[in-house]
Amino acid sequence: MRFGAALMVLFALAGYLVVQYVTGGTGAPGCKVVSGRADGKAYEFTPEQAVNAATIAAVGTGRGMPQRAVAIALATALQESGLRNIEHGDRDSLGLFQQRPSQGWGTEKQIMDPSYAAGMFYEHLAKVPDYQDLPLTVAAQRVQRSGYPEAYAKHEPDAALLAAALTGRTAASLTCEGRQRTGTGTSAEAAATATGPDAVRAALVRDFGRDALQEAGAEVGSARSTPTPTPSVAAEAQGRTVTVPVPDGAQTDAAGRSERERGWQLAHWAVANSTALHIRQVVYAGREWTAGSTDSRWRGSRTGGAAGAERSVGSVQIVTGQ
Repeated sequence: MRFGAALMVLFALAGYLVVQYVTGGTGAPGCKVVSGRADGKAYEFTPEQAVNAATIAAVGTGRGMPQRAVAIALATALQESGLRNIEHGDRDSLGLFQQRPSQGWGTEKQIMDPSYAAGMFYEHLAKVPDYQDLPLTVAAQRVQRSGYPEAYAKHEPDAALLAAALTGRTAASLTCEGRQRTGTGTSAEAAATATGPDAVRAALVRDFGRDALQEAGAEVGSARSTPTPTPSVAAEAQGRTVTVPVPDGAQTDAAGRSERERGWQLAHWAVANSTALHIRQVVYAGREWTAGSTDSRWRGSRTGGAAGAERSVGSVQIVTGQ
């Protein structure tokens, strides 16, 4: 009996440690994405996963990849790493997509950069003939060449929800608690050594490319051989607020999205990064999200009415400091 009781304690402890490792600490998951339809579908995930998912989506849309490609990438990362930028894996596999330096995916340092890793995935996916028409698990396997080729399919529903929100297709559909965590922490949080407007601007560049701080519509040169991960974005700090203008027009970027879709991608990106960057509030299109609220929902903005909502479409307001 004592032996059995000891085993139960060990199993309970192991289970607790696994949960803490996967979720990133007490109170996780902390973020949630819901369907844009009245079907009740939802997916809950951690702040670390949210940061990585937002990066994957930003890199994809910046390369002009469609929402389907972003969903394939997200499902792949969910299977390979649980959307965590891990420093281990089978043989020399690393990072979000478990890419291997020995197989030509890049150096260890490069692969551990989520923006680089996502870019490499999309580069290979774009070479797969008719990948948009293939079953998700087939398209992912053509890139990954995994020993478990059917494993990606089970993540498709969650990846589709994430892709719709993080490309801006569904409005006000991603929320996070936005509270700073203590204890185990996450790699994303550990990487955020600075907070405030400067940290937000640096993260915008990290995910949306080096032209992220240029004036909207300005002609920007790039040293990269591949397209930067988004069209020009201007970020202007006023106090603790970063204002990110959203260019108007029916098609505002390489992915052919509308102004509102681009704006909601930026707004959801800010919410996804709220824990890591200490973002307190995000306002866009007459809606606002506030960190630490009881239900973390998007609510009507205090700008007031339809006129205020229409004016606010042209920019995303990111308020820092908690």
